[in-house]
This record gives sequence, structure tokens and C-alpha cells, in this order.
Amino acid sequence: MADRKKLPRYTVPSLTREAGDKLATILQERLNSLTDLHLTLKHVHWNVVGPHFIAVHEMIDPQVDAVRAMTDALAERIATLGGEPVGTPGALVKARAWEDYSLGRATAIEHLGALDEVYEGVITAHRKAAKDTEELDDVTNDMLIGHLHELELFHWFVRAHLESAGGDLSTAGARTEVGAARKARSAEAKDAG
Repeated sequence: MADRKKLPRYTVPSLTREAGDKLATILQERLNSLTDLHLTLKHVHWNVVGPHFIAVHEMIDPQVDAVRAMTDALAERIATLGGEPVGTPGALVKARAWEDYSLGRATAIEHLGALDEVYEGVITAHRKAAKDTEELDDVTNDMLIGHLHELELFHWFVRAHLESAGGDLSTAGARTEVGAARKARSAEAKDAG
């Protein structure tokens, strides 16, 4: 249970202040993650090169816009619950449990390989947050589930570029962005050669 001094002074009707605080804490973690994701996606948009540049460049911007809208919804829900959403870069970096995106200027397939890992991490954490809010608040849970629908769709868009006709992912078994980027590049070179 949260420290009494940190509890919100109010929350939504039918929730306790403790429940509102717990929900706001869960949502702040998701706000940090999705803020990082939309900045990472924009970074990819600016730094993608190679023969599939335009397809990936144009595929990424709608994802940026949608994820940015998700962050706004999360922040507004935190405020509705009586919490204080924090969206400063320093707070995000201090609170995050993941490393910064590691690719700069790279080919479309390398960035897509890395994004496969990024989306996997974001979606896994978002699913946990949805599960953690399931019994606490239907409205918050419904919002997170709605986000998952879009995030999983975007992940599929990425994976469609990495998938063979037989359904195998070129990034299978990778555990890091760089490892996934290398595997995707290697598979693309093998297919081209």
C-alpha cells in the first residue's frame, strides 16, 4: 500500500484512493514505455535507409501518431485517477528498466529486426499491466486492452517484413535489438544471394 502522504487527494467514484494510486503507478510505467516507443519509432523513421526505405519510412509515422495518442490517454487517465502524470525526459530515463534503442542509421530490415524486439518487450509489459488492472478498474483495463490491439497490429506490420513464406521469423531466437537486426540482415542477404 502506498504511503499516505503520496496518496491522491481524490480518485474516481467507487475506487479507493489506494486503488487509484496503484492504477496511476501502473499507468505511469506504461506512459514511460510508450513515450519511449514513440520517440524510438520517430528515430527509426529518420534513420532508416536502403531499398525498402520509403515503405518503412511511411509505415512508421502512423505508428508514431497512434502511440503518441496512447500516451496522451494514459496521462489523462492518471490525472483522472487523481495522480500526477510525469512526462519529462529525465524522469523517463531515470524510471525505465530498459536500455536506449541501439541502432542509428541502418537498413530497413535491420531496424525492423530491432523493432521486433522493442515491440515484444512493450507488448509483454502492456499485457502484464492489463492483467494487473483487470480486477481493479474496468475503464483502465479496457483502455490498456485497446492499446494492445493497436500495438499487436503494429508488431505484425513489422514482423510481416521479417517472415518467410513458410512462417519463420528471421529474428527467431534473438534476445537483443542488435542481435535481431543482425539476424534480419543475414536472412535478407541469404535470400538475395
